[in-house]
Amino acid sequence: MTKRRAKNLDDAAIGLIVGVLDGWSGKLTWDQLIDAVEKRMYVRYTRQALDRHPRIKIAYQVAKERLSRVPGSEGAQKPSPIELAAIAERLKRVEAENLRLKVENERLLEQFVTWAYNAHLKGLTKEYLNNPLPRVDREVTRVTHKTTWG
Repeated sequence: MTKRRAKNLDDAAIGLIVGVLDGWSGKLTWDQLIDAVEKRMYVRYTRQALDRHPRIKIAYQVAKERLSRVPGSEGAQKPSPIELAAIAERLKRVEAENLRLKVENERLLEQFVTWAYNAHLKGLTKEYLNNPLPRVDREVTRVTHKTTWG
C-alpha cells in the first residue's frame, strides 16, 4: 500500500498545532510533536512541513524556551498559600491578557485581509508586498545653516 501525502496545513490545523505546543509539558522534540499531532489530527506531518510554517516554528521555539526554564520536579517544595495566591492572581492576569491579545489578533487579521484585497485590486503581487524595507541610515547628518546676517 502506498503512503498518502498529508493534506496541506490550513489556518485551523496550524492553530490546533500551536495550541498543542502552548499546553506542552515535559520534554519536547519534533518527533514527539509529530506523534502528538498525528494522535489529534490523524495525519502525520514531517518536521520540515511543520517547521515551514512561521506560527508553528515560533510556537515550537517558545515552548522549548519555556520548558527549559521549568525547574525539575525532583525535590521541589510544595508552594505556600501565599505563593499559591500570587500564582492564581498572575494566572488571572495572564488569562485576561491572552483574551485581549486574541481579540487584537483577530482585528489585525481582519485588517490584513482588507489590505490584501485592496492590494490585489491595485495589481500588487505578494512578492512586491514582501519586499524588505529600505535600510535606515542611522548616521547623524550634519546640517550647515547659512545665516542671513554676517
